[in-house]
Amino acid sequence: MMIFLNCRISDVVIHRIGNKFEEGELEISEHPFSPEDEDLVTLMKDYFLSPFKREAYYNFVPIADEYINNPVYQAVDMIFSEKVHFYAQSIKIAEHLFEQSNQPDIKQGDLYVTYFSDIQTDDGTCDAVGIFKAETKDTFIKVFMNQGNTYQMQPDAGINIKKLDKCCLIFNVNRENGYKVLIANKSNAKEAVYWQNDFLGLQPADDSYFQTTNYMNLCKDFVRDIYNNENDVSKTDQIDMLNRSMDFFKQTELFSEDSFIHEVVQQPEVIKAFENFKQQYVQTNQVPLTNAFQISDYAVKDEKKYFKHVLKLDKNFHIYIHGLRKYIEKGYDTAKDMSFYKLFFREEE
Repeated sequence: MMIFLNCRISDVVIHRIGNKFEEGELEISEHPFSPEDEDLVTLMKDYFLSPFKREAYYNFVPIADEYINNPVYQAVDMIFSEKVHFYAQSIKIAEHLFEQSNQPDIKQGDLYVTYFSDIQTDDGTCDAVGIFKAETKDTFIKVFMNQGNTYQMQPDAGINIKKLDKCCLIFNVNRENGYKVLIANKSNAKEAVYWQNDFLGLQPADDSYFQTTNYMNLCKDFVRDIYNNENDVSKTDQIDMLNRSMDFFKQTELFSEDSFIHEVVQQPEVIKAFENFKQQYVQTNQVPLTNAFQISDYAVKDEKKYFKHVLKLDKNFHIYIHGLRKYIEKGYDTAKDMSFYKLFFREEE
């Protein structure tokens, strides 16, 4: 769990990153600055840190088996080793980002490199380096008093502190495995790849969040691709499988594949299909799923919205199925030439 309340911002430097493909320029600030105004510091902390709502961690990817060959890792590693390197390494980061901004659809913007102290995490209190890019500015109406003591209005452009396009926060933790990194991105998928892969060089950390997310995705994809109508599985049985899967992850602290297979998948022929699908999923997505891991509550909350439990009947009814499969039955009315569902319940609210 991250707590930013008592963290401090000691150094900030801003560089302007143009689009190299369109012959834009790289503009380097001559000096960093240390914000002293408390109101400004509060706004900056909100601006920089509020996008990090998910504790889905990443690590830097080693190049040629060495983390130090990753440009951003190398720069941040220098900063953490001795903070006197902060400004020089911020230029290295800006130059690397400028080199990667070589596609027509990458927007120019302001790059903020920021040093944070005293962030509380599950690993204890640590420092962090933030790398942020702001690509959009909003137009505001500025109210001011003119020399005639009359209030006037004029348009002005500035930063909306609720909008930050691309974010990265590197914690001074787990250096030997590529540090511990959080990212956030409000851009499209293509720009997300440019930020995460081309510039930062990150991969998901193989932790409880990673394992939980991928196993839940495995369950969801299995229902969609295999346990479906094409294989004579009713929609209610599909939803029941998703509900059992979700209940298992919500109610269990330590995942055991044997327990999951027994409690959720259940039927021998379905178990075999699930195991075959898992092998295919692991190979296709190149994710090393393990048979036992600590379940991440954060991952369960994030994935919950993708587990659909709505039965849509023509355009007339939506049935939300949360309970046991045995309390809903499907039938066919020959007189009306229509299918129907029978629902069993004790109380009506």
